[in-house]
Amino acid sequence: MDDARLHDEDARVAALRRLDVLDSAAESPFEKIVTLIRTVLAVPIATVTLVDRDRQWFKAERGMNCRQTPRAISFCTHTIQQREPLIIADAQADPRFAASPLVAGPPHVRSYAGIPLRTPEGYNVGALCAMDTVVRQFTAAEIAILGNFANIVSDELELRMIAQVDHLTGALTRRGFVEQAEREIARSCRYGRSSTLVMLDLDHFKAVNDTYGHPIGDQVLQRVAEVVGVALRPSDVLGRLGGEEFALLLPETNGDDAMVVAERLRGAIADHPIALTDGRMLPVSASFGVAALGPDIASFPAWLQRADTMLYAAKAGGRNCVRLAPA
Repeated sequence: MDDARLHDEDARVAALRRLDVLDSAAESPFEKIVTLIRTVLAVPIATVTLVDRDRQWFKAERGMNCRQTPRAISFCTHTIQQREPLIIADAQADPRFAASPLVAGPPHVRSYAGIPLRTPEGYNVGALCAMDTVVRQFTAAEIAILGNFANIVSDELELRMIAQVDHLTGALTRRGFVEQAEREIARSCRYGRSSTLVMLDLDHFKAVNDTYGHPIGDQVLQRVAEVVGVALRPSDVLGRLGGEEFALLLPETNGDDAMVVAERLRGAIADHPIALTDGRMLPVSASFGVAALGPDIASFPAWLQRADTMLYAAKAGGRNCVRLAPA
């Protein structure tokens, strides 16, 4: 099964995307690791490399002096195709790498040691790399040290993802959702693309907790997240902002189309009551506020406030309905 995962590129890229780390800001744990590798192994170049479909992107780097390169010229595209470390003593003598711009030009990589970064599901999403500018035989002890650091990197990537995922519903946490929304604002502004934010709040949820207890309330939250999740596109993002309040990020979607999506979700939630232990069915409904990203919105708090205003309008309008912010 592991070998099959080595050759399933679509599933591997999907596993990488689930980590939600590409193009993220520098983070201390990864920065410390590349600094340590450079010191402990006495190499001028060290990277935490994630291999996307057509590029390698450095979560942390020392000595590369760039954030990404084309995948085609990388060493790591070969590293992720195997389980064991990839060790190259002399890149100029290896036909796979001799013509690479990374070897022929700056940073003049001559020797390379890379350990695959493996997810718990068994997909190699990148590599932890140590590189030198001279011919070098990395020792077994040095490779073992690099392997231990690679395990730490893999654990940090997993912990980073867990910290952004709500354990109860599987939706992004507020922190994770805000990060996604801020990236979407930047993308939309840069390329002039449409995007819409949808807020939804479960109706009378406090009464559910007070009447039936928190375990039933948790079931309601899980059911709503499940119903919403299966209806979304891969590019859409679901987050739990707190309590019974969720938010949806719909890229490449204008306000009118988002209204259609929200109305469909509202109906789906209403069509999935919770079965109680005594055989009764507990009805569930939600109110929705929809706000398209406009040129006057420059920050996530402003976008959230506009959608939240529409959410309160839906609550005031009788609940179990959808309201769209005027363009």
